[in-house]
Amino acid sequence: MYAPERQQEILRLARERGRVEVLSLAEDFRVTAETVRRDLKALDRAGLVRRVHGGAIPAGRLDFEPDLAERETTAADEKDAIARAALAELPADGSVIIDAGTTAARLAGLLPLDSSLTVVTHALPVAARLADHPGIALHLVGGRVRRRTRAAVDEWALRAYAEIHADVAFLATNGFSLDGGLTTPDLAEAAVKRAVAGAARRVVLLADSGKYGRRHFARFGDLADVDVVVTDAGLSAEDARAVELAGPAVVRA
Repeated sequence: MYAPERQQEILRLARERGRVEVLSLAEDFRVTAETVRRDLKALDRAGLVRRVHGGAIPAGRLDFEPDLAERETTAADEKDAIARAALAELPADGSVIIDAGTTAARLAGLLPLDSSLTVVTHALPVAARLADHPGIALHLVGGRVRRRTRAAVDEWALRAYAEIHADVAFLATNGFSLDGGLTTPDLAEAAVKRAVAGAARRVVLLADSGKYGRRHFARFGDLADVDVVVTDAGLSAEDARAVELAGPAVVRA
């Protein structure tokens, strides 16, 4: 079976079952797992499926939201590179907001020990990484904690961010695109992200290239609301230029 034929069958199975697994597909088609991963990558780039840990789901499932453990292992190398590059966006001193998200949590874990910053977050994973940092004045925003993201949402969190004027907000997203803006599956998460963006002088978006072109149910902003997009080298130079024409500078780590 040629690759295009196999990919067409994988797409059919994904739409029929709602999800396909790498190892099962490798066994079904009698190919290596690496071959299946290449097929899924090709389908993902075509916008036909969305790669998730261990497999893929049909791209049409805009309400799909992987749990925290699954997101931690997705595009891990790219997220590490983005977090390292985002360190350059930190102020020398002052205040920052760190949004909920696996890349944002990586950034929190990389803050140098000699950092002297006020950090505000509503994300429990971010707070856990910074609780013992000797130079960080940590403020944890409260609210209802969503189990899937370990992030506080709803009115309490929104009121807290309405009272903050930070120097930089490091914002996360599930999808970003020229026409769809910044999106996430959950309306409550979207409301808090919108509040985070409005509570800082500068907004830095941390998003791996796999999120480019993706749109989810809840929109919380436009690319024009962002000052800098820090992504990975998987975003093509052409797409980077298109994003910059929409407003923000683009850093490809």
